Amino acid sequence: MAGYAYLAPTNVDEALGALEEAASVGQRAQMLAGGTDVLVQIRSVDKGPRTFVDVKHVEEANALSMTDDELFIGAAIASAVLNENARLKSILPGLVESADLIGSTQIQGRATIGGNLCNSSPAGDTIPALIACGAVCVIASPNGNREVATEDFVTGVGTNVLEPTEFLVGFKIPRPKGKTSDAYLRFIPRTEMDIAVCGAGVALTLDDDGTCTKAKVAIGAVAVTALPVPEAAAALVGTKVDDDALHAAAAASTAAAKPIDDKRGTVEFRKQVVGVLTRRAAAIARDRALAR
Repeated sequence: MAGYAYLAPTNVDEALGALEEAASVGQRAQMLAGGTDVLVQIRSVDKGPRTFVDVKHVEEANALSMTDDELFIGAAIASAVLNENARLKSILPGLVESADLIGSTQIQGRATIGGNLCNSSPAGDTIPALIACGAVCVIASPNGNREVATEDFVTGVGTNVLEPTEFLVGFKIPRPKGKTSDAYLRFIPRTEMDIAVCGAGVALTLDDDGTCTKAKVAIGAVAVTALPVPEAAAALVGTKVDDDALHAAAAASTAAAKPIDDKRGTVEFRKQVVGVLTRRAAAIARDRALAR
């Protein structure tokens, strides 16, 4: 392990200082939120020396707040902590569901939605759910915080907008108002602990008559990045989210999908299933909103 170093800053300024120091001498720094993928990466394709900067101890990255207008979820909060927060689960059940799909119970004691996003895998479960609920990424940089919509954060397979001297602090999410709720579903070959073949996140708002006034749909594992599907959302708005609207939303997601063939699924299979997941997730979100 001679080529590796480890730092555990306790606040944003210390973390930024560690990143800037590494960059100034041409050394690589890698942020750890949970670190659950690090050994896998080191054993496979990413064996180079680096300094690990562990944000698990950064106070700001562990903050969780819920005001009347906005929620903030720190990037370093373990999935298990989110899963056990009954208040958060009641407000954003779909997002919490997506966090609950990251690995085993043991892994969830470390894994984070921040790390899941920063890994920037096309199949990251929390990414469509974050997009659907309108999450905005709060990024710490030497010039102060900047904000990026989640759908704009990932730029390709394993790549994102973070500069070497920046890191993700957490997420700002508008607090759902009235009859608003969300849902996330994925398809995997096994019953658990597998990588999504495809996934779909849906958030929608209903008026007092049950008519959808706002919707957002995002799909994952069917393109190089998770994709918002505005056509699927438009198919739901102005309807009672009935069968016709659900099937129209499904068709829009199928049309928007740009998957590849691999050992986990064919193009045709993924396109069909992501439509099915969109339809089912929208129905779940509708029922949850009606129950508000």
